[in-house]
Amino acid sequence: MSERERLVLPISDGELKRRWAAVRGAMEERGVDVLVMQGFNEFIGGYVKYFTDIPARNGYPDTVIFPGDDGMTIVRQGPRGDIVVPSGEEESPDRGVKKVMFARYFASAHYTKHYDAELVAEEIKPRGECTVGIVCPGTMSAAFSEYLKGGALPQAKFVDATEMVDEIKAIKSDEELERIKETALLQDACMEAAFKALKPGKKDFELAAIAQHVGQDMGSEQGIYLCSSAPLGTPASLRLRHFQGREIRDGDQFTLLVENNGGGGFYAELGRSCVVGKASQELLDEHAIVLEALRNTVDLLKPETPCKDIYESHNALMRSRGRPEDRRVYAHGQGYDLVERPLIRDDETMNIRKNMNMTVHPGYATESLFVWNCDNYIVTENGASECIHKTAQKIFEV
Repeated sequence: MSERERLVLPISDGELKRRWAAVRGAMEERGVDVLVMQGFNEFIGGYVKYFTDIPARNGYPDTVIFPGDDGMTIVRQGPRGDIVVPSGEEESPDRGVKKVMFARYFASAHYTKHYDAELVAEEIKPRGECTVGIVCPGTMSAAFSEYLKGGALPQAKFVDATEMVDEIKAIKSDEELERIKETALLQDACMEAAFKALKPGKKDFELAAIAQHVGQDMGSEQGIYLCSSAPLGTPASLRLRHFQGREIRDGDQFTLLVENNGGGGFYAELGRSCVVGKASQELLDEHAIVLEALRNTVDLLKPETPCKDIYESHNALMRSRGRPEDRRVYAHGQGYDLVERPLIRDDETMNIRKNMNMTVHPGYATESLFVWNCDNYIVTENGASECIHKTAQKIFEV
């Protein structure tokens, strides 16, 4: 049996080769010989997935060595000293990989902190004088980075190659866009099922579990499901599973964020609120302001628009309505990462580009309510007017 058939909706060979060729072309232009990247999880570990189509794992660091002139080497947690040479391209899930190396390392066992870095140095050292591009140092452990740069590769020059990769990764291909749209429809189904099951006596986590179950039945691999309920007149803010033990009552407001990936690993996110009964006029009025803010941002999602300009326009609108300015991130890119560049903020240097996948989720809390709306949009050459989610942008009443 082929191990490839175990993959849940893998990306195509052609798409992987497109990415590798684009990155290698950029490496050649900039004189970078080899890239090194590391990921700890599937939520903010998308560089590993982007190059290999295999997600980073649950706190166990996976490291990818991507040369400009050879197949990749992957370092994973596993039996010490094992080396696997993947079988032919038709059989192995490790496409484009010439070697997988293993070591017994865990972040919770401090004395193993250099084991993976030692294997990476062993692989790169024969190159002698070379330029090593570090991709997203924020997703690497300090111990790993310090070991590589602390003398393990004395002839190597290190550069930050993140911006180079981000410029390629942020622009989605036709195949990637189709997968992202599939994720949006999957999330519509999750939201519909959760709201259909909502009734007094249910606990918050039970509704989150329904959304998760539907998503996984449709091919989702990972996700976060934030929610909470509260009496009308009290904010029903987004809360983690640990805080989802409240029992829902008549008249409550319930808020749910479905932030999972679809088959193939691409993220979008869908957020809505509903009321068990009739929504208050206050909630409806505040939601109308949120939708005004959302449409203002969507209208500005046009190629070459600076993110800072969009951010400033959003906050000007919020001030004009007497509502709180954004102090976090109310809109951003998505792909293999839950939060991916560009971020709609005043410190983002990347402009909006055609074929970006952008999520927009303005919202705010007051003493009496939490109100928001969350959807995804694809930037076209003319803008991003069409929402890829189909769930109505309203306060639901059940």
